[in-house]
Amino acid sequence: MSLNEKIDEDLKTAIKARDRIRISCLRMLKASVKNRQVEKGRELEDEEIQATLSTLVRKGKEAAGEFRRGDREDLALKEEQEIKIFYEYMPRQLSTEIIEKTLQQIISELSAKSPKDLGKVMKAAMDRMAGQAEGKTVNEIARKLLG
Repeated sequence: MSLNEKIDEDLKTAIKARDRIRISCLRMLKASVKNRQVEKGRELEDEEIQATLSTLVRKGKEAAGEFRRGDREDLALKEEQEIKIFYEYMPRQLSTEIIEKTLQQIISELSAKSPKDLGKVMKAAMDRMAGQAEGKTVNEIARKLLG
């Protein structure tokens, strides 16, 4: 079963169960996926759907932070609930230690020595860890290792 089919099935289940947050969240996901399909002019692969999920998670985290700064804890909690639902459709996230080990391998493979090589390292890292790690986290660890 493809990721798109799983999302469709889960949306039907959520509608039957009248789970408002899950319905809203899955509809938002379906709309984002549909927009990407229209952009590309074809059906999306699972990896592309996961990239869309990563974008939604990142935006949700940013929104939750903004809501907290604006003393809107209720809206921040809603964003965090949606993020949890999105994570159900993403591959398991890598731990900081695994990200660091992978980056050390990439740095040695590319013979990267300074922060000037960060771009090459990030490209290789995000190709290798696509959907399994957030770019911001990978970037922070890579800067630490190269700095």
